Amino acid sequence: MTVRHFLSLMDCTPAELAGLLKRGIELKSLHQQGVIYEPLKNRVLGMIFEKASTRTRVSFEAGMIQLGGQAIFLSPRDTQLGRGEPIEDSARVLSRMCDAVMIRTFAHSTLDTFAAHSQVPVINGLSDDLHPCQLLADMQTFLEHRGSIKDKVVVWIGDGNNMCNSYIQAAMQFDFQLRIACPEGYDPDPAFLEQAGDRVTLLRDPNEAVAGAHLVCTDVWASMGQEEEAQARMQSFAPYQVTPAMLDRADESVIFMHCLPAHRGEEVSAALMEDPRSVVWDQAENRLHAQKALVEFLLID
Repeated sequence: MTVRHFLSLMDCTPAELAGLLKRGIELKSLHQQGVIYEPLKNRVLGMIFEKASTRTRVSFEAGMIQLGGQAIFLSPRDTQLGRGEPIEDSARVLSRMCDAVMIRTFAHSTLDTFAAHSQVPVINGLSDDLHPCQLLADMQTFLEHRGSIKDKVVVWIGDGNNMCNSYIQAAMQFDFQLRIACPEGYDPDPAFLEQAGDRVTLLRDPNEAVAGAHLVCTDVWASMGQEEEAQARMQSFAPYQVTPAMLDRADESVIFMHCLPAHRGEEVSAALMEDPRSVVWDQAENRLHAQKALVEFLLID
């Protein structure tokens, strides 16, 4: 039987993604009701972290426990990966001991190589190219608050980073229009833009981009590994801070998302984080429920 991996949103069909969102909402309801649901008893998720994380680690670990399984945290200093063991060898060994492996890494090629040599599902917990698990949570959050995102206008403001790339893929898979507002020199990967075609529009003016928008999203201006560029980025991105006044230009039903951690006073104003249109805390919580649906899908369905 072919092993299913989740390295990007494109690894599922639109119907499967819609099913994951629906299932995430169902699992959330069960959890809130205190219902014990443990279909993953004696199943183990190996979690490889080359990049630090709060939400990714806690959501996957708590999710596996709630589903009756276990998760093992593995950092480079705790494994032979940090001492130069080939990724292929680690994949062959870990996939004989674990039922699935989640990897949070730098180069996306690490995920591709690991998956190619793994006997069990591999999940992209984040790479420099993509962050598909976050998009599952974001899409679930929009569905809960506003219903279907089909044909809606979504705006990404800031760096053309892994989150931006994943929003480009989401535009294709969930059938919405995406506007990207970023400074020149910080565009998303051209390959992703080319794949999306006219579903994505690239702009320089964030105020123009948010006009009539139903969802506005942003992220930090300097991600992990870009610390040396932070000062230059602060200058380039200064006009791209998302504020309540900027959201006033959007549709009256607009909601704001941020994948966190947020740098208040930089990419987002402190006031907007507490604005009624902000759903960042629901968005963060939904990492847990969306990923439970994903793991269930990969290991049971």
